[in-house]
Amino acid sequence: MAIFDDRHRNRLTLMLVTALFFLWGLQGSMNDILIPYLKSIFNLSYSRAMLVQASFFCAYFFFAIPAGHCLERCGYKRMMVAGLTMMGTGSLVLVIAASMASFVVFLGAFSALAAGITMLQVSANPYIATLGPEATASSRLSLAQGFNSLGTTISPYLGGLFILRTVVGDKDEVIRMSAAGLHAYRLHSAAAVKSPYMALAICIFLFAIFMTQWRFPSLPAPQKYGVALTNESRNRKWWCKRNFIGGTIGIFLYVGSEVAIGSFLVNYLTRPEIGGITERIASVYVSLYWGGAMIGRFLGTGLFRKLQPGNVLGIAAIAACSLICISMASSYAFAMWSIVLVGLFNSVMFPGIFTLAIRGLGPFTPRASGILITAISGGAVIPLLQGILADHIGVHYAFLLPAFCYLYIALYAFSETQVDLSLPQQMQPNRSSG
Repeated sequence: MAIFDDRHRNRLTLMLVTALFFLWGLQGSMNDILIPYLKSIFNLSYSRAMLVQASFFCAYFFFAIPAGHCLERCGYKRMMVAGLTMMGTGSLVLVIAASMASFVVFLGAFSALAAGITMLQVSANPYIATLGPEATASSRLSLAQGFNSLGTTISPYLGGLFILRTVVGDKDEVIRMSAAGLHAYRLHSAAAVKSPYMALAICIFLFAIFMTQWRFPSLPAPQKYGVALTNESRNRKWWCKRNFIGGTIGIFLYVGSEVAIGSFLVNYLTRPEIGGITERIASVYVSLYWGGAMIGRFLGTGLFRKLQPGNVLGIAAIAACSLICISMASSYAFAMWSIVLVGLFNSVMFPGIFTLAIRGLGPFTPRASGILITAISGGAVIPLLQGILADHIGVHYAFLLPAFCYLYIALYAFSETQVDLSLPQQMQPNRSSG
């Protein structure tokens, strides 16, 4: 007699795969703590420090579509195990980078980490959607995304506790060091990274081994990207549809803005005219920023069922843009809390943009989804551009860039809402189901 029946095995497998969402959330938002830390150790400009996010999010551009093709050949389980293995390898490379005190090796480690996370995203999202009734797929994905946000929320706090507790030297003092003294200082400072990432690597590899032994429920094979198209459908040029093009740009700008704000928070909040707090205390505010996204995701599930997605998205984007402007125009506690609250309104942007972008694409939705996931690479570009701005006009006013990004998202959302309202009643999406 089997220990677990099919129903229990499905439930336990859902818990197992949901844990993957937590793991990559834990890894991804740790960058927000490492950026100011590495900036101090290697005496980097803002733009060079943002190479951390550039190397991380470029993986989405290069690996998302190939990972989709690999999923067709390897299946869900093997792809998840491969993603975990790559994540664990990236964590070990980070330990090596700390032992060498090499910023270039750090960047390579971030790319390896992101490649593993990309493989997990491509395989885990459709697997959870398939593991159960289609009518409840959205609720399962919302639950998994909630645990992802839990990981992004607690990660900055843990990073501040274990990494930012190490006091780095004064900038002027570091500049005066000899070459040998500077290398010794960097080796000593970077050592704080070793223990947390070694522990993460061990946990990830053990999790991968456990997944290889777990018997996954039998599910249909992943759908092929290629679809049989008639001559009529070939001529539709789905990639030229306004909602898809606008949505692809929207995903690019939203992810870039969300990542850029998180990346600059520690440096921003520690400035005397903003918070004047230590980096370790600032890491708590970074956790609150991502915690707002976690809360908003649970609230947003109900809002999307009752309201037009474009209206929810547009109001959230206007609120985010307004909060950034308030923060730039103020100081101290007002400036701190207004920028942290942006995380709450970020929460509904990805599902809102994604829903509008794939509307009306029919059999082309899988291919469109692959391109939209690739647009997550905006997390590589926008933070880098904001870093260049910060080097020239200061970190305070560099937040103009994400403010303009949110303004575009608001315009896109409200324009698509007008299109939705102009459709005949029978053509409008049914929000009463699922």
